[in-house]
Amino acid sequence: MSWRDRRPTHEVGTDPDYRFTLANERTFLAWFRTGLALLAGAIALASLVHDFGPRPMRMTIIVILLVLSLTVVVGAYVRWDRTERALRENRSLPRDPLPKLIVAGAAIVVIAAAVLVFLAESGL
Repeated sequence: MSWRDRRPTHEVGTDPDYRFTLANERTFLAWFRTGLALLAGAIALASLVHDFGPRPMRMTIIVILLVLSLTVVVGAYVRWDRTERALRENRSLPRDPLPKLIVAGAAIVVIAAAVLVFLAESGL
């Protein structure tokens, strides 16, 4: 079934225990907050830290943060929808690549930030 042909989530299956639906919603909101925090980090780096390391490197980190932010926000909704449908249809919960993506992206940002700090401290 294609994305366009899918029925709205509330029309699929039967209502699960409301506690599971609310837990799924809280998880969605936690992922959404993470996406907003990544966005805030990108904006802070772009607007507040102009003389910290080489500009191309700062721009690379900003772009990575923005891409991660968009991935997490969109992924949060997709994850919520897939989980809600599985709950409503009494199926096993789907596997989700979002945690691996965010860890990989965050690791890249941390390494790049460490290089920026090193360059700034060494005066290069």
